[in-house]
Amino acid sequence: MADLLRFRDDEPVDHPAVTVDAYLEQSNAAAVRIEPGDDARALIPHLDGLRLVEINFPAFTDGRGYSAARILREAGYTGEMRAVGDVLVDQLSAMRRCGFDAFEPDKPFDEEEAKAALATWPQVYQTAADGRAPIWKLRHG
Repeated sequence: MADLLRFRDDEPVDHPAVTVDAYLEQSNAAAVRIEPGDDARALIPHLDGLRLVEINFPAFTDGRGYSAARILREAGYTGEMRAVGDVLVDQLSAMRRCGFDAFEPDKPFDEEEAKAALATWPQVYQTAADGRAPIWKLRHG
C-alpha cells in the first residue's frame, strides 16, 4: 500500500479483499474486490459489514467500475471505496465524483499531477456521489 492515495481519516484496511462470490458465500470479511462483470448490487444488503470495497480497473478504458462505485454510494455505503489497477491521474476527478475516496494505481501518481488533476474542475454541473453542489445551485441556491 505504499502507493495508496487516500482521502479518508480512518485507518486503511490492511488485509486482502475477497471476491464478490467468496464474500456472498461467507460474508464475514470486511473487504471485497469487485471485478469487471461483477454485479455491485449483490453487495447492497451487506454494506454495513464492509469497511473496504476495492474496484479493479484492469484497463483504464473499462468504465464499469465507475457505475459500481456510484451504485454502492447511492445505496448508502460509507466505507472506503478504492480504485485499483490501471488508474490514470487524469481519471481522478471523475472517479472522485463517482464516490472513490482512495486510489491504488499500478503506476504511482506524481503528487503534483494528482493535485492538479483534482483541482482542474472546481465547479460541477450536476449532482453526483461526491455531494458537491452544482454551480447552478450555488448561483440560485
